[in-house]
Amino acid sequence: MKGQWLEISQEGQSKFTGYLSLPPTGKGPGILLIQEIFGVNEHIQQVADQYAMDGYVVFAPDVFWRQEEKIQLGYDEVGFKKGLELLGSCDMDQAKKDLVQAAELLRNRPEVTAKIASVGYCMGGLLSFLVGSEHAVDASVCYYPGGIDQKMNLADSVKIPLIMHFAEKDHYIDEKAVKTVTKAFSKKADAWVLTYPNVDHGFNCWARAMYNQQAASLARGRTLEFLSIYLNK
Repeated sequence: MKGQWLEISQEGQSKFTGYLSLPPTGKGPGILLIQEIFGVNEHIQQVADQYAMDGYVVFAPDVFWRQEEKIQLGYDEVGFKKGLELLGSCDMDQAKKDLVQAAELLRNRPEVTAKIASVGYCMGGLLSFLVGSEHAVDASVCYYPGGIDQKMNLADSVKIPLIMHFAEKDHYIDEKAVKTVTKAFSKKADAWVLTYPNVDHGFNCWARAMYNQQAASLARGRTLEFLSIYLNK
């Protein structure tokens, strides 16, 4: 598939970009795809194309554009170090505002014929939750969202459907954090909090050593089920 880069205008500021991938039919529900710390790299573009093949209009904004435009990092030591530096200098509140604007752009695209969801990984998983708390999207998908347990003061403000995927052996998100999140959403029927045994953080990414095909496939199937339910209601 051939995606394209779009510009998002900022009043009085430079423009930032995002990668757009369209489904074979050219139209469908929307997905705001939110990157890891490695940028809208080859993997994220391929994930966008993958969801596009499932019938979604997918837009992956460049979250780090204020620090360095169109950064695309690998999953080696150099890429990881650079990604952490960018994360450390990223204003998450501003990033959330940028993503809310990107969600509005996506929703107003002529190709989007139904509701939209955010889907994010790691840092993007947390941002997917934050964008959902602003009701900028109609549903949120969060893969191993680091630091989300520190945002449970927002749990009551999340009125949209939510699915979260956690790794049992996650080196960054411990069992206590997962229990905190699970408890916060235990009474919300359309909040799915799922844990995958014997896998580590980043299990969905086939470009990383911790990739686990079985867990990735199961989580993807559950995500597609979740989206098919809540973006068509």
